[in-house]
Amino acid sequence: MPSQRRYPSEFVFSLFALALIVVVVHAIYVLDVRPKAQAILAQQRIGMLNDPNYIAERSFYVLVKDYEQESEIILFIWALAIIGYKSKRQSRERTTLEGELLNLPEGMKILPEDSREYTRQLDGLDRERRGMLLPRALLAALARFGATRNVQDASTVAHGMCQSEAERLDSEMSMLRYIAWAIPAIGFIGTVRGIGDALGQAHKAVGGDISGVTEGLGVAFNSTLIALLLSIFLMFLLHQLQLAQERLVLDAETYLDTRLIRNMQTR
Repeated sequence: MPSQRRYPSEFVFSLFALALIVVVVHAIYVLDVRPKAQAILAQQRIGMLNDPNYIAERSFYVLVKDYEQESEIILFIWALAIIGYKSKRQSRERTTLEGELLNLPEGMKILPEDSREYTRQLDGLDRERRGMLLPRALLAALARFGATRNVQDASTVAHGMCQSEAERLDSEMSMLRYIAWAIPAIGFIGTVRGIGDALGQAHKAVGGDISGVTEGLGVAFNSTLIALLLSIFLMFLLHQLQLAQERLVLDAETYLDTRLIRNMQTR
């Protein structure tokens, strides 16, 4: 079925996007972010040694230099790519919804004998459009109406298909929900690692060298900060995508009721 052919393409896109994002982000970190962060930290250490009142300025490169932040950024960009893919699909579905598929004149009634003619119109659509929600629901409703000559049966089939589509779309959001959970989880891992490193350098702090402790605490707080910021923005986009999907299904049901079901007549 057309809906089944959609899964491999989205799966391949997700894997390709993840691989590309990992390569690009890691290359940026190796070539730019970490060298600059190390240079800034070295400069700050010199400033602290020369001036007891030296206050280090917060730097973006130092803020995102660690592996936890890199992982969080990779997952965030990957989630953006998946959301973009799904949004593009939603836009195409919306375009189909706003068009006229049956070419049904105003006031024209659809008899069971006419269902085959309208089915041929829908079969003439290209494969991609035929696999979208509205054409599939129209085809199912017309087929049931032609077979049973019962308007209620056609309505039940059409609305049932919309509900199953809503459940499918919701289930496909599971990967995005996992990413939205994984980003703050990685941030907490960075917090635990940073605090552990800071405690491991505690004996040096007793002797007056607190650089190891402050660096460990910096890892702890920076990883959590970046994770929470990215998670907040990602959850906003996630809810917007879910809202668009729900509206699409509701609008499809309204289309079916106003453009098809109410025009059906058994005799």
